[in-house]
Amino acid sequence: MADVINVSVNLEAFSQAISAIQALRSSVSRVFDCLKDGMRNKETLEGREKAFIAHFQDNLHSVNRDLNELERLSNLLQYHAGLASGLLNQQSLKRSANQMGVSAKRRPKAQPTTLVLPPQYVDDVISRIDRMFPEMSIHLSRPNGTSAMLLVTLGKVLKVIVVMRSLFIDRTIVKGYNENVYTEDGKLDIWSKSNYQVFQKVTDHATTALLHYQLPQMPDVVVRSFMTWLRSYIKLFQAPCQRCGKFLQDGLPPTWRDFRTLEAFHDTCRQ
Repeated sequence: MADVINVSVNLEAFSQAISAIQALRSSVSRVFDCLKDGMRNKETLEGREKAFIAHFQDNLHSVNRDLNELERLSNLLQYHAGLASGLLNQQSLKRSANQMGVSAKRRPKAQPTTLVLPPQYVDDVISRIDRMFPEMSIHLSRPNGTSAMLLVTLGKVLKVIVVMRSLFIDRTIVKGYNENVYTEDGKLDIWSKSNYQVFQKVTDHATTALLHYQLPQMPDVVVRSFMTWLRSYIKLFQAPCQRCGKFLQDGLPPTWRDFRTLEAFHDTCRQ
């Protein structure tokens, strides 16, 4: 049975999200006010044009800033909401089973259903995630029809092959930045492991991360959370262990990243 997840709902995040919505509405209103007012209060046409363009650009920058802040907060709130939803569903199932008594035990378990999403929706989600992280590039392909495969390149540190089923991640293979990720016929190699122990370790941790980030009702949040966790490896060879303070242990850097804080630990130091 999965460990019970202690979710501490940050009410301050909800307050900040509401403030961010209000700030975004205000900045959008200023854009339309700028368009409505046009070019005023300057003696020459050139002066009016320059003042209008400068004012309009400032307002657009404000909209972009407020939109980015709202997106950041909404990702945090979706994550908490997804966890809360999963916990509530578990508690509901437990109560139902207790009420049904013996008859509930005799009833066959419902088989989990797979949410099939349109390929265009999957493409849009991956595209938004790609724009979230400048250090990370995501190339999506569909060599076998509708199922997507991702080649994720994280700086000049590593590459990750991600096998998708709709918007659910089936498996991942992590390799070094300079390692070959293709087969002889030019397809992504989803079976060969890395030649280096450090990336084999990261592959094992990525598999564990997929088991941790489980929200069947919100697969887009799962993918976004996993990519956020994966991005923390941008400093794989630069971040010291948060417990022992060392960069190397048994010849390896800290390969574990905490699922909540994203802090770096050696595999033996995380216990």
